Amino acid sequence: MARRKVGNPLAFAVLGCLAERPMHPYEMSTMLRARGKDQSIKLNYGSLYSVVAALEKHGLITAQETVREGNRPERTVYAITDAGFAEFQDWLAELLGTPTHEFTQLEAGLAYLPGCSPDRAVELLEQRAVALDTKIAELDDMHARAATQGLPRLFWVESEYRMHMLRAEREFSAQLAQEIRDDKLGGIGFWRRSVELVSTGTVTFAEIMADPTKYLGEEAAWLANIPRESY
Repeated sequence: MARRKVGNPLAFAVLGCLAERPMHPYEMSTMLRARGKDQSIKLNYGSLYSVVAALEKHGLITAQETVREGNRPERTVYAITDAGFAEFQDWLAELLGTPTHEFTQLEAGLAYLPGCSPDRAVELLEQRAVALDTKIAELDDMHARAATQGLPRLFWVESEYRMHMLRAEREFSAQLAQEIRDDKLGGIGFWRRSVELVSTGTVTFAEIMADPTKYLGEEAAWLANIPRESY
């Protein structure tokens, strides 16, 4: 991926706003929220000004004029520069065309799934599935309202992507919970037995991993092939 002069994703949103027309930061914030873009790009009003200042410093945007509306404080209207528009186009092409690994909370939790008991894992995964059902229903409702209002998919396609991701996550979470409950997940026997031994104070997890066949039998011999630095 290209190294950006201002790498904050909010900078991409600012350039996108100004590619449409000049505006001041408060107007950018209002427009992003009104269009639901804050659901796709983290919007923090306090950091918005820092991002705008950084973009101006690197010549990607420029102060166009200062305006005052009624008794409100003066506001600086910014416009995108040629360099800024080129940066926006290049950034957009990268985001759409280049897949990158995104570190999610669920993936981090799954990496250490054996840290809790199988029964607790089932409980938590099913809890996640229920929460995802709520989010999916909310998006379904939002999409229905957008369609009723005649808003083309072009302007909410990012939330359609989010819907697909939520549905996939919901299906995975529910399926994994079921596989654990039915003892169909590969390694479940080791997991259940080791949790049982550790919970009774019979042995520590480190001792089990140091000599798995001693505590879990020959069926756990495969653990000896795992490099010690990997666990």
